[in-house]
Amino acid sequence: MQHLTIGLRQRDAALSEVGHVMIAPFGSDAAFLINPRGEVVHRWSNDLGLTHFCYLLPNGNLFSNEVCAAPKGVPLTTSGMMRERDRDSTIVWEHCDPYQHHDARRLPNGGAIYIAYTDPNLTTDANFTGGVPDSQLPEGMYGECIREVNEVGEVVWEWHTDALPPALRRMHRNANRWSAGHLNTLHPLDDGTVLVCSKSLNMTFLIQRGTGELLWQFQNDALGGPHDAQRLENGNVLIFANGVYAPDLHHSQVWEIDPTTNEVVWRYLQKDNPMQFYSPHIGGCQRLAGGNTLICEGAQGNLFEVTPEGQIVWDYVNPVKGYHPRFGHINWLFRMRSYAATDTAIQDLI
Repeated sequence: MQHLTIGLRQRDAALSEVGHVMIAPFGSDAAFLINPRGEVVHRWSNDLGLTHFCYLLPNGNLFSNEVCAAPKGVPLTTSGMMRERDRDSTIVWEHCDPYQHHDARRLPNGGAIYIAYTDPNLTTDANFTGGVPDSQLPEGMYGECIREVNEVGEVVWEWHTDALPPALRRMHRNANRWSAGHLNTLHPLDDGTVLVCSKSLNMTFLIQRGTGELLWQFQNDALGGPHDAQRLENGNVLIFANGVYAPDLHHSQVWEIDPTTNEVVWRYLQKDNPMQFYSPHIGGCQRLAGGNTLICEGAQGNLFEVTPEGQIVWDYVNPVKGYHPRFGHINWLFRMRSYAATDTAIQDLI
């Protein structure tokens, strides 16, 4: 059921700390920066696909995942084109890898790091247990990797999910065996590590960039096909727990995990009728500077901000609908990012 009220639905100016928010609606040919009142203050034209992520670089340019001419890999999830655009939407850098999907980040050294499929092979299929039997695509199970390229597009590092210990290569029994992990998030950190999120393994984990050494993992089926893992300033990990594989009534949550104990130290779930907060296949979260959390209920196109106690203080529904021949008219949002008024990334955009 679609929301009947769109745009800004609630704002408690005294408690809300949401800034300018970057969104890229599914099926749209544009990305938007909206202010706390829900008004569009800047727009970029681009060639966005069904699964993508856009965010602002420190110089105010847009870095986006866009559709290439001939994407390869699992249908519906591949983007293939990574581009940096200036405020006028002019392309200033791009790299095409037809296997790229879900997430990519521009690096300070001028290159990029991203998630990519690799061609199906029997070894990868045998290395991953579980999942729905015989649910591979006709061509087989695609492999997955994290790939880093330099400024001119040369591959300088690659890590494959086959390198995970066998005990962790266990797919949830309801997960399709389309690819080896269904990675959807990578978060390169300043200390040279990369935080990764896997939907079908119900896991977030940390690897060392360059060596691929596994430094930490948190695997829990209650995450329900998670998305958007990120490290907080306190060292904890914030993650959107979609809840699609939940053993009880399905609903989404947001978890904060202490990696020193693997305990969930904070969580958001809707207190009244939790099932009203549910996004089975996409979603995002962000801890704001003052302690509030911005949440993207992607399947509903709904962004909302909650206090540490779970009170909703800002609520916005994406009014931009795209059309997909399989899903019809949708206002889905894969993810979002909020930028404070003092952030250098937005100074020339507002």
